[in-house]
Amino acid sequence: MSTQSATDSFADLGLPTALQKALAKVGYETPSPIQARSIPPLLEGRDLIGQAQTGTGKTAAFALPILARLQPGGKLPRALVLCPTRELALQVAEAFQSYARYLKNFHVLPVYGGQDMHLQLRQLKRGVDVVVGTPGRLLDHLQRGSLNLSELQTVVLDEADEMLRMGFIDDVEKILGHSTSKHQTVLFSATLPQPILRVSKKFLSVPAHIKIQAKAATVDTIDQQYWLLNNNQKLDALTRLLETEPFDGVIVFTRTRGTTVELAEKISARGYACAPINGDMSQSVREQTIQRLKKSKIDILVATDVAARGLDVDRISLVVNYDIPYDAESYIHRVGRTARAGREGRAVLFITHRERRLLRSIEKASGKEIPPIRLPSAEEVLAKRVQRFKQDVIASLAEPVSPLLVSLVDELCVETGTSPQALAASLVKLLQRDLPLELPAGLDKKSAKTRDRGKREDRKPRKSRGKKSADAVDVEMESFRLEVGRQHEVSAGNIVGAIANEIDIDSQYIGHIDIHEDYSTVELPSGMPKELFQHLKKVRVLGRPLDISRLDKAAGRSGKPGKFSRKKPGGDKAPGAKRKRSVDGKKARSTRKRQE
Repeated sequence: MSTQSATDSFADLGLPTALQKALAKVGYETPSPIQARSIPPLLEGRDLIGQAQTGTGKTAAFALPILARLQPGGKLPRALVLCPTRELALQVAEAFQSYARYLKNFHVLPVYGGQDMHLQLRQLKRGVDVVVGTPGRLLDHLQRGSLNLSELQTVVLDEADEMLRMGFIDDVEKILGHSTSKHQTVLFSATLPQPILRVSKKFLSVPAHIKIQAKAATVDTIDQQYWLLNNNQKLDALTRLLETEPFDGVIVFTRTRGTTVELAEKISARGYACAPINGDMSQSVREQTIQRLKKSKIDILVATDVAARGLDVDRISLVVNYDIPYDAESYIHRVGRTARAGREGRAVLFITHRERRLLRSIEKASGKEIPPIRLPSAEEVLAKRVQRFKQDVIASLAEPVSPLLVSLVDELCVETGTSPQALAASLVKLLQRDLPLELPAGLDKKSAKTRDRGKREDRKPRKSRGKKSADAVDVEMESFRLEVGRQHEVSAGNIVGAIANEIDIDSQYIGHIDIHEDYSTVELPSGMPKELFQHLKKVRVLGRPLDISRLDKAAGRSGKPGKFSRKKPGGDKAPGAKRKRSVDGKKARSTRKRQE
């Protein structure tokens, strides 16, 4: 099927004025293919199956029709969105809030494990219009009776195949079974395996089926890398990249029109010949800007996707994705602006931790793994700045110097009692005030943590995300005990989904799982940070806390005081028998010493 948008603007889709105004505010110019084809049937109230990769703009595809049909201000939620991870739930909730900025009395609530339950209870009691949550925490609320689904108009299953992979599909069916109202059901998934098709047949009625396929892969001659960082580091990172990376012409891509102007001004203030180009500019101004780039009157162009369509400039040697695109096809289009006429090109992608899922989608669509970039050190940046400064000074020495300036230097040395060397250094500092030669260490400190974390996360290629044994990834493992078992109807998929979701670990790093009558054991990479360990203790599976504890291999018992003793099958304790736990940790330790 075609992946092209059937419309040129969101106004053509019949969205209310308030939503069009909000989209213009955030800089969205044209709908992506999945949006253009999904929004009309969803506005009609039809059920829908949308098959598209992550990063194709699915959130707006279902959020905009929900908001268009919504009457804000009710006590009970009118829309429910199920997401596989808390990161995605937060992103979707933020998107709803952004699109609804001109709707009065609108409230959206993200619901996920790890957040204070009492805070969520208060917000639900106050009244929300849209609930966005992960299956485990949503089930907790349904079992408590704190979430009422009787007035739902729309239910969305976002990234259904990911929920299946994480073991949530049974929870999803239980949640859908709690809704008593007749509502629209929407399912988005990159793939449609049999369990997902079974759910769709059970809960969807004559759905529209939209399938979007990615276009051709990126050019092989483009060297692609990504830089994992925080949002507030992007400008410093871009500056450092421009200072250390040899380039002829550069295009910096942003998501919104407003950012192009703001960023172009900041880049220009750092001494670069830079100009913005976006959809707000007239065609003649855009053409003039492109001509200036071709004639080397400017070296850097800050552009949106729409403004850069059809842009073909041979001198572009570097493309920087300052904002990662939501659509994988947009990324392919962006990086294709370099490596023109058979030349080699370079593309760098800035991503935040919450955007790693979009990176995986881009890798899958482009058919190429994108490795992390090495952060240019402060010493390298300093060397480049000093080299450029020396070149400017040497070029200036070749020009005649005014006697007035020589006299002024002599006067300053006499009046201040300063040596010519000290005065020259002070003048250099004054001259370089906007771009000092000495680089602040802030980016290095922050990015060192970010880079190390990125190495741990991206240690293995992402080509295969299927189940893989922990032995295959060559990681030292440690055994843990979980206080959930067969009598609680827990499955290995439930455990994998909860752990992978809560501590953001790939399922291939979750080792062997043994499920016993009233507890389970699981192997996880050793050296788990204390904060993650404490967080996992509070995570709930099927309404029960994991209450995770380390298993002491030598002693055959839990490695933390006050925890259960580990019993091997066939031991003196009958399977399923209750074990007593000491509330007081000191008392437990003293009791154990007496026993030993």
